[in-house]
Amino acid sequence: MYTHILVSTDGSELAQNGVDHGLSLAKALGSKVTIVTVTEVMPISSVATAAGWVATPVDFENYDASQKEFASNILSTAKASAEKMGIDVNTVHVPDALPASAIVDSAQKYGCNLIVMASHGRRGIKRLLLGSQTSEVLSTATIPVLVVK
Repeated sequence: MYTHILVSTDGSELAQNGVDHGLSLAKALGSKVTIVTVTEVMPISSVATAAGWVATPVDFENYDASQKEFASNILSTAKASAEKMGIDVNTVHVPDALPASAIVDSAQKYGCNLIVMASHGRRGIKRLLLGSQTSEVLSTATIPVLVVK
């Protein structure tokens, strides 16, 4: 049924629950697995720029290097979980992107037919104020999405 599962993670404890669930499902089904993490573009505060601060090329290089290291740590942790279960996985870091869009695009790019991700399950005003990557993936994905709480 699901032959290639995309599992997304941001490295949080909650996301690890999604990784574990996705890996268990993949093992039971004999599916391929791609694990993806996304890092966003360097945030630049309008307050900082109004105060005269301008990001230099070195600032961008340092940010990119730290995000690459951050993603590498997340993906190596997820890969270690997969290896404990005897599952070979492909890991992908998508830099400088919006998470929901990158997750959906990655699923399409790698030919996945299921996305597994975790969600806090926030509702009401908290969801509006904090946003929801999961909600956006659910509304834009053209393949099934399994949400783990």
